Amino acid sequence: MNKIIKLTTISLLLGSSACMKDKDFLNVPSNSILTNEQAFSEPSQVLSILADLYNRQLDFTNFDSWQSFADFSESFPSQNDQEFFVKRTGWGFGEWGTWDYGYIRDVNLFLERATAATKLEESDKSRFIAEGRFLRANFYFEMTKRMGGVPLILKSLYYELGSDPASLQFPRAKESEMYDFVIAEAEAIKDQLPANATIKSRATKGAALAMAARAAVYAGSIARYGNVTPSVTLPGGEVGIPADKADAYYEKALSLAKDIINGSAGAYALYKAKPDPVENFTYIFLDKGTNPEPIFTEDYRLRSGKVHYFTGWNQPRYGAEEEEGGRINPSLNLVQAFEKLDNTFAPLPITDGGGNPIFYNNPTDLFAGRDPRLAATVILPGSSFKNRPVDIWAGVQLNNGTIVSGDDRGAQKPLPGSATPVQVVGFDGPINAKEFTAQSGFYIRKYLDPTPGAGSRGTNSEVPFIRYRFAEVLLNAAEAAFELNRKDEAAGYLNEVRKRAGFTIDLTAAQITFDRIVHERRVELAFEGHILFDMKRWRLAHQVWDGNRMTAAELVTNIGKANKRSTQPWALWPYKYHAPGDPNHGKWLFKIVLPALVTGTNNFQLGNYYSFISDEVRASNPKIVRQPNQ
Repeated sequence: MNKIIKLTTISLLLGSSACMKDKDFLNVPSNSILTNEQAFSEPSQVLSILADLYNRQLDFTNFDSWQSFADFSESFPSQNDQEFFVKRTGWGFGEWGTWDYGYIRDVNLFLERATAATKLEESDKSRFIAEGRFLRANFYFEMTKRMGGVPLILKSLYYELGSDPASLQFPRAKESEMYDFVIAEAEAIKDQLPANATIKSRATKGAALAMAARAAVYAGSIARYGNVTPSVTLPGGEVGIPADKADAYYEKALSLAKDIINGSAGAYALYKAKPDPVENFTYIFLDKGTNPEPIFTEDYRLRSGKVHYFTGWNQPRYGAEEEEGGRINPSLNLVQAFEKLDNTFAPLPITDGGGNPIFYNNPTDLFAGRDPRLAATVILPGSSFKNRPVDIWAGVQLNNGTIVSGDDRGAQKPLPGSATPVQVVGFDGPINAKEFTAQSGFYIRKYLDPTPGAGSRGTNSEVPFIRYRFAEVLLNAAEAAFELNRKDEAAGYLNEVRKRAGFTIDLTAAQITFDRIVHERRVELAFEGHILFDMKRWRLAHQVWDGNRMTAAELVTNIGKANKRSTQPWALWPYKYHAPGDPNHGKWLFKIVLPALVTGTNNFQLGNYYSFISDEVRASNPKIVRQPNQ
């Protein structure tokens, strides 16, 4: 019967088409495609269009690409076909660039059609339009961070055959004008968005203010520190911001951040649900319940079709679901940046004053007394994940200094005095050039989901990616206050973040320096997509990544300095000491190592401050000026 119905239906359709006049054939309304009026008549349909625009927002790091976390000497990429990260000698001028005016056109069309809608409730319509403006402003912000000033197009454009294409050619706006636009849009729409801290994956008043505060801090720092790189400017202002604008941007940043801090955008706060500071910092990124810290996120949901495999790619491989993981290996450069709990900076104590190794009963003892955020950001040797100890150790050192190790995970060999093979290297490595092992001596911890199934391809994870969070708002406020010479106020904001982290000794106003501001962002926001843009806006990138090789001695000096060079990701390997009869027998020592695959250096040129605009773009629009130093 079903077959007959289908055939009858088809024949009826064919028959009706056959009887139709030729001039009416193309005017038959589609049964599967909504008109603009239909699409913007119901909130659920508008939301489906908005969802696509949300999903296409631009992030520097994201869970679809673990590689986006594996650069800038903050980590080592432990997958052999990604070794180019540590073998290259610089970045191309096109790195990190974007020119996606297809997205801008789609948002502009959305705004025009939402504005013209007649069947939506005014409250729904107002919110939808505000959300579209937020998405457009945030996208332009992301473009500006990469490109500097870009054409600021706020309406959909159409080309009519035979018309002058020059009418569709727009010049680049000034870089300052782009930041002004982002800030102004946020202020214009903030009260049309809900002041509700429980809404995380849609635009809210808090999200708009957080975006604007970050943008104002960026603009202020480009104005303040642009004199460090005077050649990184363009005469028309498309690149670079005049120094006399710095204070106004910092004032604006501080005011916007205070609006969030004071609760006008909703009940945002630092996450403090767990008594243990390591566990607490870990769960900032995992707790999707009543977590007051995230402001704007990209959300994922199990069984929704939108999940991610970040945990599977990066969990400790030994004993993991599907024996998969181990790709992002945080570097010693980053690990040692986490200061001591007495507010001082120092290298990890692996040798005494005479250069002799210091022995530890447990590998984790080396990291005792450090900022708790370290153990919440990085899986350390001797620690655990999902209640299973990681097995990170590089070999056995004999009392004569000889190293016994293997070239495979968990390799076994006999030691002196016995013919019985014993394990001489960890199942998690480190082993030089052995992919998916901890080649730096560490695994990433931040974002890893301990939920059963999160590390398997059949289930995946629903941990959200946080784009804006309350701790960054406090750091933005601290930076702005510092730059305005209000160090007491800056210290207050920094100490809020640090107390939550586990520090018990407050920083004084006299201790608030530019180095402190840079340091605190680096450790609090590690692997959250900030380091490149922070180094660029402070005009530190060409100093920190200057293309010269590093020595081990240099690695452990000037820790905590904003301009400390970091051109290669270094490693710290644990060894078990074998010397029967010696009081240190069976204890642990550590060695600083440059992984064998690290043959290149990060070299950030002046031409890297703003990404290359393609020849094709400039050929089609002669009003687009070329980036400086390229």
